[in-house]
Amino acid sequence: MLRADGTSFQNCDGVTRRNFLQVGAPVLGLSLAGLLRSETLAAAPTASHSRKSIIVFWTHGGMSQQDTYDMKPEAPAEYRGMYTPIETTVPGIIVGERFPQQAKIMHHLSQVRSVHHDNGIHAPSAHWMQTGHFGPTLARIGQQQPSFGSVISRSLGPQQPQMPAYVAVPKAEAFGYQRAHYLGKAYNPFDVGADPNGEDFKVPNLSLPGDLKLSSINTRRRLLAQFDTIRRDIDRSGVMDGLDTFKAQALEMVAGDHVREAFDISKEDPKLRDRYGRHQYGQSALLARRLVEAGTRCVTVNTGYWDHHDNIESGLEEHLPPLDRAIGALVEDLVERDMLDDVLIYCAGEFGRTPLMNGHAGRDHWSNCFTVMLAGGGIQGGRVVGASEKWGGGVKERLTSPLDVLATIYQTLGIPLELHYEDSTGRPVSIIDSGRPIRELL
Repeated sequence: MLRADGTSFQNCDGVTRRNFLQVGAPVLGLSLAGLLRSETLAAAPTASHSRKSIIVFWTHGGMSQQDTYDMKPEAPAEYRGMYTPIETTVPGIIVGERFPQQAKIMHHLSQVRSVHHDNGIHAPSAHWMQTGHFGPTLARIGQQQPSFGSVISRSLGPQQPQMPAYVAVPKAEAFGYQRAHYLGKAYNPFDVGADPNGEDFKVPNLSLPGDLKLSSINTRRRLLAQFDTIRRDIDRSGVMDGLDTFKAQALEMVAGDHVREAFDISKEDPKLRDRYGRHQYGQSALLARRLVEAGTRCVTVNTGYWDHHDNIESGLEEHLPPLDRAIGALVEDLVERDMLDDVLIYCAGEFGRTPLMNGHAGRDHWSNCFTVMLAGGGIQGGRVVGASEKWGGGVKERLTSPLDVLATIYQTLGIPLELHYEDSTGRPVSIIDSGRPIRELL
């Protein structure tokens, strides 16, 4: 956190009432969210009239394309795997048998089966898919480019000013490289910090500590006067990390109704919650729909770990059915609400899995050719772009880079592709570099 004079102090044990008032007192007449923006020394988001948002399903570890979207039913058993292909609503397009809900809505979905990059290690590959650029080879090395979610947040901002522009459910991946880097901390994802399927789901970032009541927070000055009480309660409850995520903006958010209500998934009809599935996938997807409906621009649903080197069938049985149900229910819900054209859905991981099963009945890392799925947001549904080779080893048609995928996302959301942002050295950096939109989807 910064003082008004630009010097820093600790966020936890080093914070004092005087420190807080050094920042807070001069700006009592300003939005506290505005304070956060000024702290990052970042300019305001590009003015935009875009109504579009994006919901991302990030399959960290790498989903097997051979067992889901790009099946090879004529291949030998050690390539084709254990699943049977099923027909979809689009003649000629098949998916794995664990995707029955997506099969029913395939006319809304499209696949790019020819995504390629040149690395098979989790950290650099996650950086490549999240930012469009090759990244550090070790997870402990910091991010080098801003994530696409942060670019979206920086470029478009939220559709409603009270809402966080970029949200991660349940939280940003440790080495998923989903943060803002040189764009500024204001464009990091707001971490939900809890499983939406939890019986007592509550967002730590939006929870008032102790006995503090919303009715008592009727002015910013009064809120500041109670800061010492908040501070003591936070220290005991561990909420400080949550509030500190967006610092003063978090206080602004908890003092109003709009944001807290958007996160209150209990307001949904239990039958709709059942339809999404009573698991982390389903309830995260439903929460994502609530958030974009309330004005969030980008929601990333981090779906768990897909690194199935051993006994891939067991791993996929855990992940595929809930993911399928979540995506199927989300698309149908958006259609019923007349929102699908305004909400882009994107499902991807850092790479795919090897076409050939290994000796442990698993599949290893494979970046030579893999599949991503897109739907909604104006994307043409029912299409397959690109193709893999006979047994899936490489790209046969329409090689597509991570930057091409990101350029497609940016154009769909209405972000100018000629946009540049200055990096930490002041050098202007293109958001798409050599990437070009996938025209077949637009």
